Amino acid sequence: MLLDNNLLHSNNKLIAALPNSVFKRIAPHLELVSLSSGQSIYEAEESIKYIYFPEKAVISLLCVMENGSSVEVGLVSSEGMVGIPVILGDNITTLNAIVQIPDNSLRIDADIIRTEFKSGGAIQDLLLRYVKTVYLEVAQSAACNRLHTLEERLSRWLLTVSDRLNADEFPLTQEFISHMLGVRRSGVTVAAYTLSKAGLINYRRGNINILNREALEESSCECYKVIRNEYARLLNNSLQHYSD
Repeated sequence: MLLDNNLLHSNNKLIAALPNSVFKRIAPHLELVSLSSGQSIYEAEESIKYIYFPEKAVISLLCVMENGSSVEVGLVSSEGMVGIPVILGDNITTLNAIVQIPDNSLRIDADIIRTEFKSGGAIQDLLLRYVKTVYLEVAQSAACNRLHTLEERLSRWLLTVSDRLNADEFPLTQEFISHMLGVRRSGVTVAAYTLSKAGLINYRRGNINILNREALEESSCECYKVIRNEYARLLNNSLQHYSD
């Protein structure tokens, strides 16, 4: 379904941060699509045809090894976009992009965003700021995976998903979480049980419910706040800078 050119609102914060003049120019090319759980958006070494701006869907970026094992290196939802290589001068992805939580997303032909980006101005500045924020997130996550406990990492990851969805309850299986964190399912079971026993979360039948957000933040490592604050700074500064 193509987006109505008169619809000047999007749940995606990057789209919402664009000046109205820029949004009106790309709106006729934006398509609202429904993404299903487990759907593959891209596979490594694949050409990028579309760029996705999730509305409420959550998409995981995975690095997959030769033996089939994988670990999440990025998480994209309403705060960002999927398809960064396109604005960095390439159209081939080195990562797999898998829908973690199903919902809607805006998508647009990659060539249109490439052309807009090369023209400079607000959209180039905004997307470069976003890439810088993603760089920080990847670097912080790499340190987190090496230095922090599984319980801390799980707390950080659940808080991040909650922020992206703006919800305290969401569907997630332990098997999926184990793939995202790059650990065995048994490890996730133990960590989830610890958080559940402490009254921080409730996990049942593939659904996570955060019961005590303040305590879950205390259980998380400092990486959660570092990444959260950087995204908040990006989006707040952009909305103030580009408001018209």
